[in-house]
Order: sequence, then C-alpha cells, then structure tokens
Amino acid sequence: MKLLSILLLSVVSLLQSNNTVNLTFVGDAMQHAPQITAAQQPDGTYDYSPCFEQLKGDITWADLAVVNLECPLGGKPYTGYPCFSAPDSYAQTLRDVGFDLFLTANNHCLDRRDKGLIRTCQALDSMGIAHIGTYRNQQERDRLIPYIVNVKGVKIAFLDYTYGTNGIPIQGNVIVDFIDQQQIAADIALARERGAHAICVNLHWGIEYQLKPVASQRNLADWLVSQGVDLIIGGHPHVVEPMEVRHSEEFDKDVLLVYSMGNFISNQSDIDCRGGAMVKVSLRMEGDHAVIDNPRYKLFFVQKPKARGENYVLIPEARPDLLRPDSKGEFTRFMQRTHDLVMSNNKDVSQEQ
Repeated sequence: MKLLSILLLSVVSLLQSNNTVNLTFVGDAMQHAPQITAAQQPDGTYDYSPCFEQLKGDITWADLAVVNLECPLGGKPYTGYPCFSAPDSYAQTLRDVGFDLFLTANNHCLDRRDKGLIRTCQALDSMGIAHIGTYRNQQERDRLIPYIVNVKGVKIAFLDYTYGTNGIPIQGNVIVDFIDQQQIAADIALARERGAHAICVNLHWGIEYQLKPVASQRNLADWLVSQGVDLIIGGHPHVVEPMEVRHSEEFDKDVLLVYSMGNFISNQSDIDCRGGAMVKVSLRMEGDHAVIDNPRYKLFFVQKPKARGENYVLIPEARPDLLRPDSKGEFTRFMQRTHDLVMSNNKDVSQEQ
C-alpha cells in the first residue's frame, strides 16, 4: 500500500511538472567599449563565453528565458556608449547559454539608425534567435505580433515596448514598438483573440538610476493590470527596482510586476549599477487560463576584468568565493544596498533560497 501511494505521488508530481512552464527574465545586456575590448581575441574574434558561465544553470532551468539586448548588432566598427554596436558573437553567446527570446525595443535600438536595426534583425534571424520589439517593416510586425509561444500546451504572448530612442528618428520603413496605450491595448486584445493563456508585457521605461518607480511607471502598470495582463516586466533604469505581486479584482488573478531588473551585464561604475536581478516565475494552467506561481529573484554582481586576458564575469550572490579580493567590497556594497533600499519594498516576491 505504501509503495502504491509513493507511485501515485510520483505520477502526480510528474503531471504537475509537465503542466508547469518555468520562465526566467534578466535585464539590460549592454556592450560598452571596455567589454568589447575584453572579449577580443588575438585572432580578431570575440569570446563572451566566460561572462555567463556561473548563471548558465539558472538560464537553462527555464523552459523559456528572456533577455533585453540593449545594443544593435550594427556591424563594424564595434562601439560602446553612446552609440552601441556589438559583435554578432555577443548575441550568439547569449543564445548558447540558453536565452530563447531577445527584446530589442529600447532607447539604443536606433544607435546605428535604420540600417543597424535592419542588420540586427537579420543577424538574429540568421542565428535562429526569436526577437520582438523592432521590425524591418510593418508587414514583418503584422506577421510576428502578438508573439505567442506554446510551451507544454501553455500559450504565452510576449509584447515589447520602449519609451523612446534617444531622440534618433526613424528614417524609413522600420518599426519600433513605442509605449502607446492604444497600440498596446490592440496587441493585448489580439493576443487574447488568438488564444493566449497568459500575456507578458515587457517595457523599457522609467528614469535611469532611480531606485524606486516614478509616477509614469506606476500609472502604466495600473493600466496594464486593468487590461488583464499576467506579467509586467521592466528594464532601462540600470538599477534594480522593487517587484510585487498585485491582485486584479476585475480579473480575479495575480499579476507579477517587476519595475526594473537592473543591468544584466555592463561596464557601468555606479555601485547600484554593478549588478542586477534575475527573475524566475512559473505558470500553471487552471481551467482555461494560466496563473503565476512562486515568483522569486536572484541577485548577481558584475566583476570587471583587472588584467589583460580577463573578461567580465557575472557572480551570483551565493558565490562570493568566486570573487577576486579587490572586488569583494563593491560586491558587498551592491548586495547590501539592493537588499536594504530596493528588495525590502518587494511585495510577495522573495529571494530564491
């Protein structure tokens, strides 16, 4: 009898895991000039594989992992701030460590103007990388949006929008998805019409270096909740901002709201920009709709190279043993400030144990 009970529990657990979709989100994947220099090899190629090794398991854990590519693949010459253009191998490495969906609607997507945007789309397509947020023309957007992924029978719609492009105008037929409530509402409605069980809206919004969301973020979040979305995932401030689970009375469901995950990787020096948060959440079906389950975060730190031949390395909070002695002070300050000033304001989103 005991053996039968164990077998039944095992079957139930397996069925539950097969009906649960795990998602991972990270923030702004940037490429400043020192990062490009650190990745350059003697033969002229660029190797980014050391950067993400310590987080690879968290990324591949997900059934679907999402990253904001905050630099065009605009071709040579490769450049950092203020107008980025990263080597194609950067995106290829992000793909190889497990990211499935790249977000491209951000304030740097037109840094190499229309040609850079088009080349970015072409390069990502050639690498088999799914991407949303910018498009070569309206026909391409109409074909791709809403972007709906069917994972284990759970249909998840992903949308991506930016507040602007640093004042750089579109010159031709390319499309950038800007934050426009009329367009967002239409996209949400179409996603629902096409059978999405859950809707995730990704936003490039807010004010840089602010540790709390500003009124425009809070107001847009309120509106998105009223539209019935399930996940609101934000970036752009380059620092971590609070996260919360909010209950929608109108739709009788919980909504995960992440104002900013900070940087995924960058060369920025301000202490609050020296790392970021990875957000993990699961979706499971209840009847004909999906519900969020166990939202949580994990902090990590960007250790910069000290000597020639070293690269940037992302170090999880739980692995201070991987730090060089000269990085320990900044690591500790980043973690303390992020926990004390930001994560203490979280609501029902806890640290992964």
